Amino acid sequence: MMDELQRCSCKPDNRDALILSIYYHDIIYKASKKDNEMQSAIVLEKHLSKTDFKHIHLCKESILATKEHKKSTNSDINLLLDLDLAILGQTPETYISYTQKIRKEYCIYPNFLYKPARRKAMIHFLEQEQIFKTDEFFDKYENQARENIKNEIASLS
Repeated sequence: MMDELQRCSCKPDNRDALILSIYYHDIIYKASKKDNEMQSAIVLEKHLSKTDFKHIHLCKESILATKEHKKSTNSDINLLLDLDLAILGQTPETYISYTQKIRKEYCIYPNFLYKPARRKAMIHFLEQEQIFKTDEFFDKYENQARENIKNEIASLS
């Protein structure tokens, strides 16, 4: 995500909060859990409450937004969401490699459980009017992301 941030021309309003949100957004990640974002936000708050950082609430809100990836009124949150999903719009080869890594993360689930759940999650993205919230990421990745997702859905059938 940091590499993607370096490449983009977007200028966050609060770069420090965005960077902290990037680093903490998946600090807690267990494939079998549904509260990873909340747990990550709690860790962030615990760590940052010992400092004089003034934007803990924004970081927590940003991290929690990565659970549903819904457009926000906050442009920095939208940028974080796009950074998080940028992998969806990469080359087909990169995307396939990513999906293989995702499958390994979820290896505790047999195919008969994994495939329908993954398919449902991917269909959710296709049903959104826009996957990417910022103009830059929409222009750069939207079409390829939709193509990659369609191909993945077909492979899961």
